[in-house]
Amino acid sequence: MDITIQYEVSPDEVARALHRGLKRQLRTVYLVLPAVLVVAGAVCFLADAVIISVGMLVAAVAAPMAATWAIRRLARRQLTYLCVPTTVRVTGEGYETRTDQSTTMMKWSMFSRVETTPEFWLFFINRQIAAFLPKNAFDAEQQAELGGFLAARENAKVA
Repeated sequence: MDITIQYEVSPDEVARALHRGLKRQLRTVYLVLPAVLVVAGAVCFLADAVIISVGMLVAAVAAPMAATWAIRRLARRQLTYLCVPTTVRVTGEGYETRTDQSTTMMKWSMFSRVETTPEFWLFFINRQIAAFLPKNAFDAEQQAELGGFLAARENAKVA
């Protein structure tokens, strides 16, 4: 396999890819943390620590909003590096991205997991999203070739 394309990822694509990739990690912030704060707030209320109780309930509501804000801020900082004309070369060894400012080479063996979504291939190192490739950057034949290659790699890891 040796596929070379020219592509410029949009800010919306970066945001969607990051959201998809961070979904599992965000589950803790969006579900577990507020639940813990609500329970702790109820315990404080029962112990007549009303001010602390109210603070914990406010934090339970604010935590998911703060997390969303932080992720958007992080994504915005990355846009100047990501949303530029890019040459992507995909081979059996890995993939390379080239811009006017940088060149990055990532070998497939570096990734512990590849998640295929309708819109992206998301690449993880341990549980952290490390990279993504938008499927719409590739034509149908290239998508089929790359998708089959990545699926075969993931199946080989399981076996």
